[in-house]
Amino acid sequence: MSSPSPQYRPDVDGLRAIAVLLVMNYHAFPEAIPGGFIGVDIFFVISGFLITGIIARDLDLKRFSLVGFYVRRIRRIFPALIVVLCAALVLGSLWMLPAAYAQLGSDVFASAAFFANIALLLQSGYFDIESAKKPLLHLWSLGIEEQFYLFWPLLLMLAVRLRLSIVAVASILGVGSFLLNVALIGSDPVATFYLPFTRAFELLAGAVLARGWSGISQTGAAGNLRALIGVGLIAVAAAVLDPHRAFPGWWAILPVAGAALLLSAPGAWFCRVVLASRPLVGIGLVSYPLYLWHWPLLVFFTIIKFNPLTLLERELVLLASGLLAWATYQYVEKPFRFGAPRPRRIFALCTGMVLVAVAGSAIVWGRGFDFRLPAEMHAMANVPTQNSKWRFHRCLLDLSHEMSFADDCVDRSRRPLVLVWGDSTAGALMPGLLKAQQTRNFGIGQLTSSSCIPALNADIPSTPDCRAINDKVLSLVRDIRPDIVLLHGTWEKHLDHVAETVVALKTLTTARVVVLGGVPAWRRGLPSEVLHYFMLHRRLIPARSNAAAQSNGYDAVMRAKLVPLGAEFISASDALCDEDGCVTRIGDSAGDISTSDQVHLTEKGSEYLVNAVIDRLLGGPAPASNPLN
Repeated sequence: MSSPSPQYRPDVDGLRAIAVLLVMNYHAFPEAIPGGFIGVDIFFVISGFLITGIIARDLDLKRFSLVGFYVRRIRRIFPALIVVLCAALVLGSLWMLPAAYAQLGSDVFASAAFFANIALLLQSGYFDIESAKKPLLHLWSLGIEEQFYLFWPLLLMLAVRLRLSIVAVASILGVGSFLLNVALIGSDPVATFYLPFTRAFELLAGAVLARGWSGISQTGAAGNLRALIGVGLIAVAAAVLDPHRAFPGWWAILPVAGAALLLSAPGAWFCRVVLASRPLVGIGLVSYPLYLWHWPLLVFFTIIKFNPLTLLERELVLLASGLLAWATYQYVEKPFRFGAPRPRRIFALCTGMVLVAVAGSAIVWGRGFDFRLPAEMHAMANVPTQNSKWRFHRCLLDLSHEMSFADDCVDRSRRPLVLVWGDSTAGALMPGLLKAQQTRNFGIGQLTSSSCIPALNADIPSTPDCRAINDKVLSLVRDIRPDIVLLHGTWEKHLDHVAETVVALKTLTTARVVVLGGVPAWRRGLPSEVLHYFMLHRRLIPARSNAAAQSNGYDAVMRAKLVPLGAEFISASDALCDEDGCVTRIGDSAGDISTSDQVHLTEKGSEYLVNAVIDRLLGGPAPASNPLN
C-alpha cells in the first residue's frame, strides 16, 4: 500500500489544536476537563502518522537520508525548546529557592538531553502533588517522542531492506507495546506512564495508519461515521478519565482510536469544516510552542503569586502563552525550520542545546546558585527541619518502620506528668516543653507517631498502622496514669474520632485532657514565604505576616465539639497570631524563624508557643497578653 500524499492537510493542524487545547485546559482548569491530559496521546498518534508517512515515502523513492531526517528533527524541535528552557532558567533564578532551582537545573539538563521522562520517572509521578511545582514536567512527552525516533527510522530502513511489510512491523511492535502497557499498569503505573516501550503503541498506531490508510474509504457516509466515532471517543476520554485512573492501560484505546479515526477521514464533514477551519488551523500551526510555554507560565505565575491562581488569572496566563507561542513561531521557529538547511544554523542549534544542558548542570553543581541570596537570607530560606529533640524513631515513631516506643519516652519521676500524644507536629513541641522544664517542675511523656493524629478508630489511608498505634497508646496511658494528656496534631479531619479519644481518656483515666489546636499552616512553607517576601521587597520578612492560613475558624469547631466532652481547649493560633499576622521569626537570624516548612515549628518557634501556653497547660491562669506584644 502506498504512503499518504505529501499534500498539506489542514485538518491535521486542526487536530493538533484540539490536542493542545485539551492539555492546556486540563492544566489550567483540571476540574472542568479532568481527562484533558489525553491531548498528549493525540499528539503521539499525529506524530507517528506524519513522520512515518514521510520516511516511508522517501524510502519508496530511495532518497531517505538518516542524517537528513535528524537535521529536520533538530530544525523542528530545537529552536522553540531552547528559548523556553532559557526562559525557565531565568525565571527560576528570580523566584526559586536554591534547592528548587537546583532541581530545575537537573530538569533542564534532562530536557535538553531528551530524557525528561526517565528523570521524572526517578522523581515522582505525573499526577503527584509535587509534580505540579515542576515547570518542565510536560517535557516528558518530548522525551518519549525523540527516544522513539532514535530507533524507528532504523527499523523502517531494515524492514525495507528485508522486504518486510511496514504495516506488519508497526502492528506487531504496536500490539507488543500495548500489551506490555496493560501488563505493567497495575504493578508500576508511573513507569508505564513514562517509559517509551509502554507508550510506543500510540506512535505506532499513527504509523500503521500512515502506511495503510489508502485502502480506507475517505469520503461519504463511512468517512463521516469514522469521524463522528473518533470525536465521540476523544470527548468521552476527556470527560470520563481523570488522574485517579490508571493510565494509559486499556483507557488509552479511547484517545488513540479517536485520533486515528479522525486522521483516516480527511473528507468527512467534521474534518473538512471544523478541523480545517482557520481558527483551529491557526492554533495548530503554533501548537508546539504553545505546548512548551503554557505549563512553565502556569507554574511560575503560581510561584510568584504564592497562592493558587484565580480563574481570570489562569485565563490570562493561557492568553500570554498564546501570544508567546505566536511570537516564537514567527521569529524563532520559522527562520530555522524553513528554507535551506544551512550547516551553520544546524551547528548553532546543536551548540545552543549543549550550552543549555551545561547551564542546567552548572546550576545543579552550584547547589541552585545559593549565592543569589544574602548569607542570612539564604540560611533562613533553607532552614532545615529541626527535629533533633523530637526523639525521632524512639518516641516519635515512623510507623512504616517501628511500632514500639522506647523505654525512656516517659519520665515518671516528676509530677505533674504531661503526656504528649499526637503526630509529628506534637513531636515538634518537645523543644519548648524541655525548655519550660528548666523553670517549672513537671515531667514529660511523649508517645507520638508521624502522620498519625490522636483519633481512636480512625482509618488514615496514608498511615495504615495509625489505628493500631492509637489503640496501643491508649492502653499505655492507662498504665502510665499521667496527670495531663496533651493532644496535638494537624486537625483537618477525623474530629469525631478525636472526640472518641477525649471520651475514652475521661472514662479510663483521671487526667486532665488538654487539646492544643493546630498551628497556623504556611501554604508553601515559611522558608518559601521568606524568599518570596525578599524577592518582592528586598528586605527581611516582618516578624508577623498574614501569609499563613490561620486555624481560628476550625478552632471554634473543635472547641464546640470537645469541651462539652470534658476536654480543655487551647488555641495555638491565638498564641501565634494576632491582627498583624502570624509569627514568622522571633529574631533576625536564621535560627529565629518560627516554622521550618508548612506546619513544623522550629526550636525557637516551639519555645515561643510553649511559653505562651504553659501556664494554662499546667493548670495556671491564662496569660494576660501575647508575649510578642
